[in-house]
Amino acid sequence: MIRPLLFPLILIWRVYYFAVFIVLFLLLFPVFFVVLLNEKTFCIAFALKRFVAISSRILAGVYVSVERESKLDQNQSYIYCSNHTSYLDIELMYSMFPRYFVFMAKAELRSVPLFRLFFKDMDIAVDRGSKMASHKAFERAGLDIDKGHSVVMFPEGTIPENVPEIGRFKNGPFKLAIEKQIPIVPITFKNNYKIMPKKIWSIDWGGPGIAKVVVHNPISTTGMTEDNVVSLREEVFNTINNTLSGYEHRQSNG
Repeated sequence: MIRPLLFPLILIWRVYYFAVFIVLFLLLFPVFFVVLLNEKTFCIAFALKRFVAISSRILAGVYVSVERESKLDQNQSYIYCSNHTSYLDIELMYSMFPRYFVFMAKAELRSVPLFRLFFKDMDIAVDRGSKMASHKAFERAGLDIDKGHSVVMFPEGTIPENVPEIGRFKNGPFKLAIEKQIPIVPITFKNNYKIMPKKIWSIDWGGPGIAKVVVHNPISTTGMTEDNVVSLREEVFNTINNTLSGYEHRQSNG
C-alpha cells in the first residue's frame, strides 16, 4: 500500500492522464465524426485512435515492454484475447497492433459519450443480458473477420473484482475462432492494474511506469469443431494464468 502522503500526487497523475486523453480525443472529434460516416475511412479512425492511445500514455509517463513469443503474420486475421485488469488494457491494444482490428466490448461503453460514436458502426458492443443481441454481435464480428480484420476481445467480459486473479472466461471468442478457423492469440497484461487500477480513487497503487505484456504464440484452430471450444478456452486461460502467476510469484519473492 502506498504512503498516504503520496496519494494526492498519484491522484493528480491519474486525473492528468485522463485529462490528456480527453483533450486529445476532443481535438480530433470532428475528424472522427467525418471518417466514421463511411466504412472506407474507418482505417483513418483506427489510426487516429492509435495516435490518441500512444500519445496520452507517453505524455503521462507510461511505457510498454512487450515480449513477443513469435512474429505474427500481418496478412492473417486473429482473435486477440487477454486478461482484463485495467482501463489501460484498451490503450495498450492499440499501441501494440498497428494493423486494423475491430474492438468488441460490453454494451455499457455505448453510454460513454466519447465512445458511443465508435460503437455505432466501427466497433462492436455486446449486450450480454440478451442472447439475441449477443448472437448478433458475434455474427457482426464474423463478418469483420470475413473482410480480413482481426478482433480484440476480453473473454472475462469485464475487469474482475479480485484482480490480478483472472475471472471466468466466456465461450464466445473461442466459438468464433473455431467457426472462422482463425488463430487465437493469448495476451498477458502483467502489471497494468498496478499502474492504473480499476478503482480510480484506490490508494493501493498507481503512477507512471512500464507496462509489461506478453504476446503469446498464436493457437491454431484449423480442424477444430464445436467439441473443442472448452479445451481451447482452457488452453488460452492456462497460457495467460500461468504467465501471470509466474510473474506475481517472482515479484513477491523480490
